[in-house]
Amino acid sequence: MTATVSTLDLLSDLVAKAKRAGADAADAVFVEGVSVSHARRLGKLEKLERAEGHDMGLRVFIGKRQAVVSSNDRSPKALDALIERAIAMAKAGLEDPYCGLADPADIAKALPDLDLVDPVEPSAEVLMERARAAEETAMAVKGVTNSEGADASWGTTRVALAASNGFAAEYGRSSHSVSVAVIAGEGTSMERDYDWSSAVHGEDLDDAAKVGREAGMRAVRRLNPQKIETTKLPIVLDPRVSGSIVRHLTSAINGASIARGTSYLKNKMGEIVFAPGISIIEDPFRKRGLASKPVDGEGIAPQRRAIIDKGRLTTWILDLRSARQLGLKSTGHAARGTTSPPSPATTNVYMEAGTIKRDAMIKDIKRGLYVSEFIGMGVNGVTGDYSRGAAGYMIEDGELTFPVSEVTVAGNLIEIFKNLTPADDLVFRHGTDAPTLRIDGCTIAGR
Repeated sequence: MTATVSTLDLLSDLVAKAKRAGADAADAVFVEGVSVSHARRLGKLEKLERAEGHDMGLRVFIGKRQAVVSSNDRSPKALDALIERAIAMAKAGLEDPYCGLADPADIAKALPDLDLVDPVEPSAEVLMERARAAEETAMAVKGVTNSEGADASWGTTRVALAASNGFAAEYGRSSHSVSVAVIAGEGTSMERDYDWSSAVHGEDLDDAAKVGREAGMRAVRRLNPQKIETTKLPIVLDPRVSGSIVRHLTSAINGASIARGTSYLKNKMGEIVFAPGISIIEDPFRKRGLASKPVDGEGIAPQRRAIIDKGRLTTWILDLRSARQLGLKSTGHAARGTTSPPSPATTNVYMEAGTIKRDAMIKDIKRGLYVSEFIGMGVNGVTGDYSRGAAGYMIEDGELTFPVSEVTVAGNLIEIFKNLTPADDLVFRHGTDAPTLRIDGCTIAGR
């Protein structure tokens, strides 16, 4: 799949026609993608699908009113109808004093090359082999008795954006993934677990057999879980789940929530909100990063920044609209599709690694809980109150012992942020990442 200059010509022409039809300003976005996915279970093919598609969105402004319409029909007649509908909708819409395009002085002038497109499209046979290796290796782990299936997929997407403020650019990205979930045990003593890997380039994907082996071993380790009494204990978060703490932060500092006054961090700008020494970085320009982006959805260049700098909150996550509501400048965080206006969203975010080894972090815990899985969402965005179902392993005298299930970890994120310690084992795996984390002072609700 290759987008060409004609894509930007098409969008620029659409924007120009919208202005001639009565719009004061306009922008248009075009998204096209190809994906191939394969699924198998117990050695039998369940799915092998290829999908190709594209969509186009037009946003027009008339005064302080805006409207967004979309279509996958690029014929001249369909585009004329698209413009007509958008103009009519904008005229009938409510005024929004904060809507509008970026000032021409603020738009990105050039896009960096982030190596986000793998030039090699894997064949169906390659995807099938990845899924086969993952499932068969998982099933070979002693104690694994059944499979929920293995998946392997590939996709590539290209985005083009043009606006009447002079911005016009396009970029692409690819993705590869492999995953497997299996069951260990029998009868009423069964446990499920999984593993996966995802990457922008296929050569960076974890070996499928390694993914399968980890899934199988995790499932077996969870057999015969116990319940524990309600108590207050230190908890340690596995890197598979520790990134959720970072996501709770970015949700709380999203400009839309701050502008509405519905965040527990709304009055914390410039204050120490994490333990001193902890920094949380956003890097949209990481080469081959899972959430890298050369430009935001409004044509503004993002920046590498310390969202948390040695414990201190330094920024909100802002698109143009939320920035205007707060009397600030956009931070280049706009994300958008073809059917709605932009909204704030992050790119690659991670908590910097600490200096302590994971094993040393656990060693001085007399009694605690190692959390390997969270279940459900229980975060109050207004107060920061936190309550999530969890499973993992008991820590006794500095060692992981028996598996634990059916517990709830509870606390308040303001206190959780200030009482955590990162280990030195940061790995970029999700797009929002953190190393192993120790958090002191949480309540564990059990039997």
